[in-house]
Amino acid sequence: MTRTARALMLGTALMTLAAPAVAFAQSASPMQVHAMAQQPALNLSAYGEVKVAPDQATINFGVVTEAATAQEAMAQNAQQMTRVVAALRRAGVAERDIQTSGLNLSAQYDYQQNEPPKLRGYQVQNRVTVIINDLTKVGSTADAVVTAGVNQIDGISFGLKDAKAAEDQARQLAVRALQDKARLYAQALGVQLGGVRSLTEGGGFMPEPPRPMPMYARAMDASGAATPVSAGELTVRIDISGVYDIGR
Repeated sequence: MTRTARALMLGTALMTLAAPAVAFAQSASPMQVHAMAQQPALNLSAYGEVKVAPDQATINFGVVTEAATAQEAMAQNAQQMTRVVAALRRAGVAERDIQTSGLNLSAQYDYQQNEPPKLRGYQVQNRVTVIINDLTKVGSTADAVVTAGVNQIDGISFGLKDAKAAEDQARQLAVRALQDKARLYAQALGVQLGGVRSLTEGGGFMPEPPRPMPMYARAMDASGAATPVSAGELTVRIDISGVYDIGR
């Protein structure tokens, strides 16, 4: 083979080896991705709130007894609670509105320095939750149960038997407030307000926490008046948030 022929063959081999590298370099060029711009929007929140008078009260109270033995403490507690339930029935409270919310028996000890604890006796706590549907009888009912044997009152709270009407009114007020706010922002920004993309609701009626209530039986005066209890007003609030489309 001549020198010229060998040179031609070597050149062809070099070109063949170089070709894949060129192709790879071409395929490795960066890919360009064009993301679509998201349509501008307003993300706003508002709330509606109404005041309503309560029509229901809940009282949490208990009977606490102590005795030398657990059996005696339980027996004393049962006797007092039986009188309490009878007093509730006389006050017009239905059985379905009386619920035992806790029953606890615990040993009681006396502690002195450098001495082991000494058992003093046993304590029983029997707690009851009562719903009163006639608010004019809240004070007299509290007096009646204390007279019958209740020696702990945790508090009283007021609520609504059906909160739907008040919640619907609050919803309407919330939507109006949201619409007004959206129009105001669109006008201030100089943009066209579009439709609602999404709407989310939160909140709703929540019963108020129990208020402290005096733990004593009120001495009746000559008029027979009971412990005064003021129901006041409840706040029903609905929170909403919405996303509005806007255009230039």
